[in-house]
Amino acid sequence: MGSVRKASAWLGLVDDNDDERYYDDDYSEGSDTGAAWVTDPRVKVATDTAEEKGRRIGTVTPDSFRDARAIGELFREGVPVIMNLTAMEPADAKRVVDFAAGLIFGLRGSIDRVSNRVFLLTPADTEIISGEPAAHRADGFFNQS
Repeated sequence: MGSVRKASAWLGLVDDNDDERYYDDDYSEGSDTGAAWVTDPRVKVATDTAEEKGRRIGTVTPDSFRDARAIGELFREGVPVIMNLTAMEPADAKRVVDFAAGLIFGLRGSIDRVSNRVFLLTPADTEIISGEPAAHRADGFFNQS
């Protein structure tokens, strides 16, 4: 196939019939068993393992108040949610924060501000550990008194 013909086929101007030479005649279309491709049974997909151990964190960047439902669904499942409201109008962002406040009150969770217009919603059974800088700790490495 010439380069002009390849470019024309890529642009969709002509039919590309050269693909037929790549098909194997031994391929049978009815051989699909419907099972997923498994490489090694000892290897688990990361999302499955995270879900089993409860180590999931959801991130939601809503565009409007309509997207608040995704936040509520994740939080009801017990998943901590990071809400990034930087892409929203200030009035809609306030409505989402009010929605999140009601959500955490009803499900006994907590809300923490991570940065400007970014919040962390944590369920009741999740502990937040504050990473205090080493220079401020009394029992730090440099405190050799």
